[in-house]
Formats: sequence, C-alpha cells, structure tokens
Amino acid sequence: QVQLVESGGGLVQAGGSLRLSCAASGRTFSDYAMAWFRQAPGKEREFVAGVNWSGGSTYYADSVKGRFTISRDNAKKTVYLQMNSLKPEDTAVYHCAADLRRGVIVSTKTGGYDYWGQGTQVTVSS
Repeated sequence: QVQLVESGGGLVQAGGSLRLSCAASGRTFSDYAMAWFRQAPGKEREFVAGVNWSGGSTYYADSVKGRFTISRDNAKKTVYLQMNSLKPEDTAVYHCAADLRRGVIVSTKTGGYDYWGQGTQVTVSS
C-alpha cells in the first residue's frame, strides 16, 4: 500500500514558475517509478513527466520538454515537478502516480500506475 499526497499548486501568471511536491508513504519508495499526470476540465488525464527508481532516467511529454523538470529524493520519499515558463494551457489538476510493478521503465499510460494522489490544482492566468 502506498499513499501519495501532492502539494505546491496555485495560481500563477503566464511565464511564472511553480514547484509541485508529492510525498509518499508506505512501501519502499526507491523500489518504484513515479510520474506526474494532469487533467484539464473536459479532457483525459495525460502524462506529463516520469522518473525511474533511481532518478537517473526521466521522460517528458513533448508539450513540457524544456520547461518542466521531474526529480526525486528517495531519502525524503518525495518526487518533485519544477514547472517554469508556465502557459495558460498548463492549467489542470496535477496528480502524482506510483508504478509498483516497474522501477526501471517509466510508463506514459495511466494504466501503468497502481496508486494516485488526490491532485493539486495549477491555474495559469494569461
């Protein structure tokens, strides 16, 4: 069993930055891959960024490459999403997710993840 709690969302102007955090509890954090997804109103949940168990491999959606950075601190059982140069189209509820079946490979599909956080709202004004 894994519990995930996100924080750090808020309202920011276009061009601004936010840093999201996701704190995990339960099973050994360093065993599994982690990811951030987002869901805007009326849209499907989409992959944003993922990181393998060690933090050595990261993956990004094309829409956020060069602007967002995912990282993890296994000692603190926390994964982060640094979001820079935010755009209005980044507005969504951001969820972190844990994949307990894979540590090395990062899935970009929602079905690849076993546990989800409740989400944190990010709103970017133009």
